[in-house]
Amino acid sequence: MQSNPVVPGDRVTLADVASRAGVSTATASRTLRGVSKVASSTRQRVLEAARDLSYITAMEAFGGEPGRRQTVAIIAPFVHRSYFGTVMSAAADRFRSHGYDVLLYHLGTAEARDSFFSRMPLAGRVDGVLSLSMPLTDQHTLSLRSLGMPLVSLGPEIPGSPSVGIDDVGAARGAVRHLLNLGHRRIALIQGTAEEADFDFVSSGLRQQGFEEALESAELQPDPRLMVSGPHSVEGGAAAMAELLGGPVLPTAVFADHSEVAIGALWALRKAGLRVPEDVSVIGIDDHEMAPVLDLTTVAQDVPGQAVVAARLLMRMLCTDGEPADTDPIIMPTRLILRRSTAPLASPRPAASE
Repeated sequence: MQSNPVVPGDRVTLADVASRAGVSTATASRTLRGVSKVASSTRQRVLEAARDLSYITAMEAFGGEPGRRQTVAIIAPFVHRSYFGTVMSAAADRFRSHGYDVLLYHLGTAEARDSFFSRMPLAGRVDGVLSLSMPLTDQHTLSLRSLGMPLVSLGPEIPGSPSVGIDDVGAARGAVRHLLNLGHRRIALIQGTAEEADFDFVSSGLRQQGFEEALESAELQPDPRLMVSGPHSVEGGAAAMAELLGGPVLPTAVFADHSEVAIGALWALRKAGLRVPEDVSVIGIDDHEMAPVLDLTTVAQDVPGQAVVAARLLMRMLCTDGEPADTDPIIMPTRLILRRSTAPLASPRPAASE
């Protein structure tokens, strides 16, 4: 069988093995992982190609024993944020309770992410991948799919793979409608932005869309003077709120697109001597663990529940030859939790008599 030669020193990929064996990358992956029945002639070709190319496979690493303990990779942009910590913990617990080993890859910067996908250390080490709201370029997505192994995304959709998430547009729209129903019209948006310029999180853009749709449904136009952004953190939310307080228009209510940002807004308002909610109402999304302590009204999502559903999808694929039963996104419900950071718009105070 003729194939393109591999130059010594080049990083051999699963695609190289598949090309030499004359099979698809998916077939090569399934053969080397020993998790499905493959024709003996096909298996032999793949194994010979892997040996010829000195491709280190998971089978070799674990002694080539069929039915070995399978390993799942979890790739995430951050580990220190509440959302990601909760997701990773819930998913890892679910995998381990079903006998899987878990490898965690923390890709906290765009440089680390790009280096990871350039090296692609997953080949031969894991049997499936769970991507946690990882901002991926088209090239990164192609690199993942070229592995030919089960892939599930929690958050943004990856074409051709199952995903689990929430309706970000609808969640934001519901939060702003709550403020509108309380009589507020000067509603500000504080949008959390990624510390890394190359990390393009889609949720913030979708939540801004929901904010604007809610205003437009009330025949209001978004006021650019009431739309600010800051780093996705408590400090970033506080700085953005301070910017609003120093602006030409003072909002009567604030919608923050993430809980950490909303907590920062609460901090800045109280530091400025303003009362919440008497002077300014505040609402966020996600229901951070500190939200109940701070009496923050929020649109909550079941973060551990999403992780469990995503883990279940990936394990199902691992048990069914890697083929997803359905690639339509699974949209989990959200719910409005009323606390004391929002209240009806206060009536204008009567002017003092002369």
